[in-house]
Amino acid sequence: MGAVVYAAFSVLGRFHEVVAAVFLGLVLTAVLGPVANLLARRMPRALAVAVALIGSIVLVLGVLSLVGEAVAGEEARLERNFSDGLGRIKQWMEGPPFRLGRGTLDDIQSRIAQFLTSHRSTIVSTAVSGLGRLVEVVTVLVLALFCSVFFIHSGDRQWHWFCDQLPASARDRVAIAGRAAWRTFTGYTHGIIVVATTNAVLVALALFALGVPLVLPLALLEFFAAFIPLVGSPIALTVATVVALAAKGPIVAAVVIALIVVIGQIEGHLLHPLVMSWAVRLHPIVVALSVIGGAIAAGVLGAVVAVPLVSVAWSVHQALNQAHEPALGGR
Repeated sequence: MGAVVYAAFSVLGRFHEVVAAVFLGLVLTAVLGPVANLLARRMPRALAVAVALIGSIVLVLGVLSLVGEAVAGEEARLERNFSDGLGRIKQWMEGPPFRLGRGTLDDIQSRIAQFLTSHRSTIVSTAVSGLGRLVEVVTVLVLALFCSVFFIHSGDRQWHWFCDQLPASARDRVAIAGRAAWRTFTGYTHGIIVVATTNAVLVALALFALGVPLVLPLALLEFFAAFIPLVGSPIALTVATVVALAAKGPIVAAVVIALIVVIGQIEGHLLHPLVMSWAVRLHPIVVALSVIGGAIAAGVLGAVVAVPLVSVAWSVHQALNQAHEPALGGR
C-alpha cells in the first residue's frame, strides 16, 4: 500500500496544481453536497448549487474579515505587549538557567539587522517569488471552485458516464471501488472538519481565558493545522506559545504548553476514535508514516492529502476483497 501511494504521489506531483484543485473541489463537494441536496428539495438544482457555493464564500470572507478587524483593533496594544514581552524574554534569558551575557542578545539583534541589510536583494526576490506563489494559489482556488460546481451539480452522472466507458467486465468492480472511495473520503472530510472545529474552539476559549492576544487568528491557524494529523496541532500551538511568551510571560506560555498536551490527548483518544469511525480507522503508525511520507513527496499538500489517500486506498482494497469472496463462494 505504501508503494502504491508513493507511486501515486510521484506521478501526480508533476501536476500538483491540478491535483490540489481537484482535491479541494472534492472536499468542497463532500462538505457542500449535502447542503445543495437539501436546498434542491425546494429550488432548482442549479440554483441550489449556486446558493450553497456563494453562501460558503461569503462565510469564509466574513470570517477572514472578522480576523482582520480583530488584528487591526489590537494593533496598538499588541505593539506595546510585544515590546514589553521582548524585554521580559531578554531578562529571562539573562537569568538562570540560561545566564546569557547582557550583550549577547543585543549582538544577535544587530547581526540580524546586518544580515537583512546585506541580503536585501535576496529578500526582495523572495518576496517577488512569493507573489508568484500567491497567483498560483489563487489559480488553484478558482479551478477548485470551478470543479466543485460540476461535481456538486452532476457528479453522480459524471461517474456513471465514466463507468460506462469501461469494459463490461471491469464496470462492477470499478463501481464498487468508487462507492467505497467516496464513502470513505466524505466520512474522513466530515470527521476532520469536526476535529478541526473542536480544536479551534478549545484553543480560542483557553487563549481568551488566559488573556493571550490574537485569539481569532491563532484559533483559525489551529483549525487549518488540524488537517495535518498528529503534527499540525502541535505546530499551531507552538506559535500560540511564542505569542503567549512575548505577550504574557513564561507562566502563561507554560500553561499554553500544557494546553498542547491536553488537546493532543482529547484529539487522539476521544475525537479521532469517535469521529473517524465514519471513515477507515488507521493505526497511528500508519497515520504518522503517511503524513511524513506525503510531506517528503509533495510538501504541505502531500501531508494534507496523504491520510485521506491512504484511507481511500485501504477502503477500496477491503471493498474489492469483500466483493471477491462471495463470487468465489458462489463458484
